[in-house]
Amino acid sequence: MKVLENSSKHNTPKKQKTFQHYLPPGDRCYSCIHCRANLAAHSELISKSFQGSQGKAYLFNAVVNVGCGPAEERVLLTGLHAVADIFCEICKTTLGWKYEHAFESSQKYKEGKFIIELAHMVKDNGWDEQKDS
Repeated sequence: MKVLENSSKHNTPKKQKTFQHYLPPGDRCYSCIHCRANLAAHSELISKSFQGSQGKAYLFNAVVNVGCGPAEERVLLTGLHAVADIFCEICKTTLGWKYEHAFESSQKYKEGKFIIELAHMVKDNGWDEQKDS
């Protein structure tokens, strides 16, 4: 995120501008249901077998246009994890969380990965041409 300098001589706060990242046109991707900002490429999808606080969720290797809050320890269905809520950088809606640390060795594969709840995303670009979902 870039901070733009205010050109006036008054003591007004600096304005921040968010630059939106766009995934390649035609590539299947997932977008924020609220503002349609791209969130993740289909190629970054790891698993569809996750549960969020609002229902079904997907696990992604990498995401775009997403901000991260502070990490905190939470007891989830698979045990104790350090997670940070993630939100859409464009509309600020909470989307899910990022796994910062897994305390159980069987859950270490989740570290650094992202959960996005289906309630907050839609499929975009190229889903009609390719039947694999």
